[in-house]
Amino acid sequence: MNTRAMAVAVLLLVAVVGTAERAGAQARDQMTWALHFSLAPTLFEPAETPGVVSPFMILYALHDALIKPMPGNNAAPSLAESWTVSPDGLVYEFVLRKGPRFHTGEPVTAEDVKFSFERYRGISAKMLKDRVAAVETPDAGRVRFRLKLPWADFLTFYGGIATGANWVVPKKYVERVGEEGFKKAPVGAGPYKFVSFTPGIELVVEATDTYWRKNPSVKRIVFKSVPDVATRLVALKSGDADGAYALPGELGEEVQRTAGLTLRPTPFTSTHWILFADQFDKSSPWHDRRVRLAATHAVDRQAINQAVSLGYSKITGSIIPTSFDFYWQPPPIPYDVAKAKQLLAEAGYPKGFDAGDLWCDISTTAQAEASINYLLAAGIKVKLRPVERAGFLKQYQEKKLKNLIFGLSGIGGNAATRIEAFTASTGTFAYGSYPDVDGLFRDQAGEMDRKKREALLHKIQQLMHDKVMYLPIWQLSVLNAFGPRVAESGLGLINGYPWAAPYEDVKLKAR
Repeated sequence: MNTRAMAVAVLLLVAVVGTAERAGAQARDQMTWALHFSLAPTLFEPAETPGVVSPFMILYALHDALIKPMPGNNAAPSLAESWTVSPDGLVYEFVLRKGPRFHTGEPVTAEDVKFSFERYRGISAKMLKDRVAAVETPDAGRVRFRLKLPWADFLTFYGGIATGANWVVPKKYVERVGEEGFKKAPVGAGPYKFVSFTPGIELVVEATDTYWRKNPSVKRIVFKSVPDVATRLVALKSGDADGAYALPGELGEEVQRTAGLTLRPTPFTSTHWILFADQFDKSSPWHDRRVRLAATHAVDRQAINQAVSLGYSKITGSIIPTSFDFYWQPPPIPYDVAKAKQLLAEAGYPKGFDAGDLWCDISTTAQAEASINYLLAAGIKVKLRPVERAGFLKQYQEKKLKNLIFGLSGIGGNAATRIEAFTASTGTFAYGSYPDVDGLFRDQAGEMDRKKREALLHKIQQLMHDKVMYLPIWQLSVLNAFGPRVAESGLGLINGYPWAAPYEDVKLKAR
């Protein structure tokens, strides 16, 4: 990974840039976050949330949802003050909170909730809309969802950050400015309002004084795209950024050695894995289970964990987070290069083979590169293909990537939601599946008995493991950091969520 050389380069850069006292001081009431990916307008749009958690970094600032994860409650009442479910499980009725307003000054109404659901086109949109018979608005303060059949996972998919479908946008404003106009100047009901956006560089938001929960104490937040990890640390050390996301291990150690900086490893529900995208192609070496198993034995996950996240991440053996309902713990597949080479020889590749490309989001380059080095040691030659996040997700969803894909997801939910998006043949990110997996997934979707449903989902996960559909890497703990001006970073306040939130709880130190 060459992270040691990179760390040395960072220290040299810092020496040139100087300390916070010599750097341009930030505005007293402004907080700047150095992000590990490029900002794009789709991130401001609840209707387009993909199967990753990145957009919620922005949604928690600009927008609000009926219910959402908050400190101490993974399904906290927000725009909806309460909700009820009919005894037959077919009707969910939400009572809206009185008082919340969009940044236009218009009140949040049931029509806005209905409109936001109907325009939703992100991950799981088809599943949600296929199962909802009608959305009714008896009055401005109530919205009612009627399901076609009882569905135990309705709130899992609709609520919180599993999909983004229940984050509410203003109907009148969107209809007036159009879809593209909304992306250029988004309006929500969150604690911060849109000020400016420089494509690929930064987003600036400003606190409102009308947010229903509390007024933010930080008046302005700047989200600055800094994809290069060395530059993120430089910005943190110089005082040009108050917080920096997703630092690799050696730079995390440098943070720990630097007075005034705080390292905050933040566990969350993001699992990382390598998808054998060509396993369903009979002409590909990856079609042979022995080859996939060989690759899984070839990678030393714990060594990658120690190098990239200082050992804070979890080695789970699954694409499903351990905290999710219906998680099944698979037996470990140990790091064993000799076993990997033996399996390759049995499959007809005693000298290894050229496996093509490994595609990844540019922010996961370190762990993807480390995985490639281990695969090469076993005889599997792979070329790394990092792509900027928005482009990577688009190509992933459109099934344009081949060979190997470094997949990831930090979206909330349960085992069924993760399987639905990535494993079932109809999934947004699925490149194929197996008939027995698909059959069991259909069965569990309509099973209302929790124990029976758990058994079905455990069986699916066992099949995923036995068929070696994935090479699981880890459940990530992100190495985030913040500087001396920060009193409350917001990191880790929401269980299983990796970014600072809720923003109205974030604080700078008084001067």
